Amino acid sequence: MKTSIRHRLEQLADRLAELDALLGAEAATRDMEAFLRMNKERAEIATVVDLFAAYRQAEADLAAAAAMESDPGMREFAREEAAAAQATMADLEDDLQRALLPRDPDDDKSVFLEIRAGTGGDESALFAGDLFRMYARFAEKNRWKIEVVSKSESDLGGYREIIARIEGAGAYAKLKYESGGHRVQRVPATETQGRIHTSACTVAVLPEAGELDAITINPAELRIDTFRASGAGGQHINKTDSAVRITHLPSGLVVECQDDRSQHRNKAQALSVLAARLKDMQLRAQQQQIASTRKSLIGSGDRSERIRTYNFPQGRITDHRINLTLYKIDAIMAGDLDELIAGLNAEHQAELLAELAQ
Repeated sequence: MKTSIRHRLEQLADRLAELDALLGAEAATRDMEAFLRMNKERAEIATVVDLFAAYRQAEADLAAAAAMESDPGMREFAREEAAAAQATMADLEDDLQRALLPRDPDDDKSVFLEIRAGTGGDESALFAGDLFRMYARFAEKNRWKIEVVSKSESDLGGYREIIARIEGAGAYAKLKYESGGHRVQRVPATETQGRIHTSACTVAVLPEAGELDAITINPAELRIDTFRASGAGGQHINKTDSAVRITHLPSGLVVECQDDRSQHRNKAQALSVLAARLKDMQLRAQQQQIASTRKSLIGSGDRSERIRTYNFPQGRITDHRINLTLYKIDAIMAGDLDELIAGLNAEHQAELLAELAQ
């Protein structure tokens, strides 16, 4: 094991002992925010420290086996014990390296999923609808709750824009690689000559801001407008001004929510979306400053970047970030995203392990 990695593990072991002492103190719960923060930190490092304790035990077993080799009657047994200890150490070293990889603090959070039609007119809007159904089915398979926050329907049944909240543990961990440009190649239903058209949509996956890291929004910096919610074709959902539009004046961000009959619930949802977008802006500003050390989302993370192509005539999907092509487009559009997500996650871990080795 590298000296730098061992030193880091020893620091974590010392920190765990320190946290146990702090959490066991009589005054530990007087500052509940600090108490929760320490509990969270302890949970994150306890597994790593347990693995390191097992590694140390294997080291001790190896040393004991080496001491027994001087006894002719124990030599064969000692060699078997040494081989077993070395194999255990090798396995644990791999596990420890992975456990030391920086963990995204947002991984366990629920998300806001935003899909917007791009180039391609009506076909792009139809594809946005297909993408939303794909993610909705993936959410159902993971037993997550999905709730539409806002939608702007196209005349042919797709969406010019749709925003949904997906609630469930680990939603961001699995969906965070979906942010970017999604391109589709297929023959539109309106195409009479059978020509293949290319259109695109953009997808944004934003972690929901939690209580401990919520964005502080100054009410004086908001302009809140109410209006009558309406569906496709201009038909009113109701006759009251239940729809809400919130403009964040410093950033220019605008959020609309009209999917609920309650103005209060629409306002709360709009504020949640706004907080997630503001947090995302802050994170992106930080990532630009440290882009050389963090390549989250396997690529630049620029939402204008084409990350995936869906070619219906050939039945294939290609993720351009990891050069992965799968000929199972029907299954993927039905929400079977696990193989794509596993490939992206494996590539991300490989990059982090390379950085750790350096």
